Amino acid sequence: MPATPPARDAVTSNSLATDPNRLSQLFGDDDGLLPLWIAEPYVDLAPGVVAALETRSGTGWYGYEARPRALIDSFWEWMASRHGWDGAGLNTTVSPSVGTSIGVLIEELTEPGEGVLLQPPVFTDFKPLVTRANRTPVRSPLVLTDDGYHMDLDDLETKAADPNTRMMILCNPHNPVGRVWTRDELADVAAICARHDVFVVADEIHADLALPPFRFTPFASVAAASGVSWAATHGPIKTFGLAGVCDTLLVTGDADVSKLFRTRSSQLHLTRNNVFGVAAFEAGYRTGAEWLDQLLALISSNVALLREGLPPGIGIIEPESTYLAWIDFRGLGMDVPELARWFAGSAHLALSPGHWFGREGAGFARMTIATPPAQIEDAVARLTTAVDAI
Repeated sequence: MPATPPARDAVTSNSLATDPNRLSQLFGDDDGLLPLWIAEPYVDLAPGVVAALETRSGTGWYGYEARPRALIDSFWEWMASRHGWDGAGLNTTVSPSVGTSIGVLIEELTEPGEGVLLQPPVFTDFKPLVTRANRTPVRSPLVLTDDGYHMDLDDLETKAADPNTRMMILCNPHNPVGRVWTRDELADVAAICARHDVFVVADEIHADLALPPFRFTPFASVAAASGVSWAATHGPIKTFGLAGVCDTLLVTGDADVSKLFRTRSSQLHLTRNNVFGVAAFEAGYRTGAEWLDQLLALISSNVALLREGLPPGIGIIEPESTYLAWIDFRGLGMDVPELARWFAGSAHLALSPGHWFGREGAGFARMTIATPPAQIEDAVARLTTAVDAI
């Protein structure tokens, strides 16, 4: 196993919070909170990325700069190497963010009042993107069994068959429950949505974070056989911890969808680029493979620390992907408000309460585990002390 990425020097609970004001707004003013709710890696970033940013900073030129074709080429070379996906025949467009891509597609491909399928518990931003566009969220909840989370395909079929349902947002791999959907599961989704003319937006921003032995399967690889219309979001922001710097990508096999997105992007000037983002984007894909392998090894070892160390009444849903552990607190018997207060007030942890991801997440919490092992050990110790005090 390769060595883990070097931890940041003098990492403390407060230094983990990138925005102390936001920490206070969400969790109160306890200076001793250990903030593990933000979906970012808290380790030294890929050396090639850091070097590229330093080099770009040293040029002294920060004006307009054309986005080179090499940017998208670096993505597809990476995808071919890591996932066996070469992008042949697909349209790839730069987008400022995953939310931008999904929001534009909702507006361009659906009408006000129409339904958009979601599979809660799921990433918190999806529902607001739907409701703020005056569309209707259509819930098809995941089902938790003894062997993890699964899609309810019968329910999905029923919801997709409603003529008012026009789109589905598919989280692949899934945030927060950590599932890596299999080829068969994705093929079932594609077939259902094709039968009912439901457009699929696959958020695949965590594609590179599948934990061995699990493997990411692009939705694109099953879409053609079904004839479903689709688009997918990608980019380096989660892979390399660059959400505050880099753009993302929108990939689709439909030239008309690509044209709609590019036209809207041009109208709103969404195509303006950041010179530092360009440098970091390509550097990550060109130089970051070894660093990512080390990060995945760190995440796997941190999962083991949680699995072995969590006190009675608290468990972990075994993750197949992401650096976001989905922790099960239902054994403590607390309701939603009580559990949220207990996290901050008793355990002194800033976690994402599960109900943020939908009512199906009640009793759970999401914890970022791309951190030095000492932070995981600290979190486990805090939880143990708080449980003992109940």
